Amino acid sequence: MRELDLHGLTTDEAIRIFIEGYNRQVQGNREPLRIIHGWGSSGEGGKIRRKIREFLTEATDNLEWEPGEDVEGNLGVTIVYPRTVLAARKKQLAEAIAHFCSTPRTESKIAGEFRTYNAREIKQAIRGLVRHGRLQVILKGGHATYLRLPSNL
Repeated sequence: MRELDLHGLTTDEAIRIFIEGYNRQVQGNREPLRIIHGWGSSGEGGKIRRKIREFLTEATDNLEWEPGEDVEGNLGVTIVYPRTVLAARKKQLAEAIAHFCSTPRTESKIAGEFRTYNAREIKQAIRGLVRHGRLQVILKGGHATYLRLPSNL
């Protein structure tokens, strides 16, 4: 079973690296993938663990997964069974930005939240979301803010 260690990464980096590793696995032998994310120092499960499992839950059309605690008694891992390729990094960014803009956000706030992406990727994602009617532009104090449209909740 191939392993993918996500320790020490930000949640954005962890998701990006997971997608890249997962897609390589799908195109290869489709063996299960053991994701090592750790348990987190809070005692309630770390950010990476929660975000990865949230992401996996939303991706069940493409894969199956089991918590490591059910498979091997380890809270710090998750076992993923690949089926089909996951969406590219650009689509993941756009989805994350749309979710983040449940309240009005400026481009600088969005860039700060998604700092692992470069400014060009962020601007392109925002423009695409506006163009496709997923975000609306609201002028607030002379600054453009972006808000997810209610139909996309």
